[in-house]
Amino acid sequence: MGGTWSSGRSAYCTERDIVAYATVRAFPLIPCTLCGSQPNLQRVAIKRMLHAWAKEAPGRIETIFRSLRHAVPSHLLDPRLFDFAGLSGRAEEQGNEWL
Repeated sequence: MGGTWSSGRSAYCTERDIVAYATVRAFPLIPCTLCGSQPNLQRVAIKRMLHAWAKEAPGRIETIFRSLRHAVPSHLLDPRLFDFAGLSGRAEEQGNEWL
C-alpha cells in the first residue's frame, strides 16, 4: 500500500481505528509523556467525555464533526470575519419579515 489517502477531503478517524491500522502496519509505538499519557491532562478528560457521549447518544460525535465541516464566518462570532456591528437587529430592515 503506497501513495497518499488525500482526496481533497479531511477525514475523522477514531483512536480505535488508528490503533488497529498502526498494529496492522506494524508501526513502532514510541512511549511519550508529552502527548496524553499523564492521567490529569485535558486530553484524558476529553477522551472520557467523548466515550460517555458515545454511550449516551450514539452518533453524537459524528454529528458534531460533520457540523464542523459546515462552519460559516457568522457562526464563529469573530468580528474580524463577519460584520456583526453592521447588523441592525431589525428583521424587517434585513428583508426577513418572516422572522
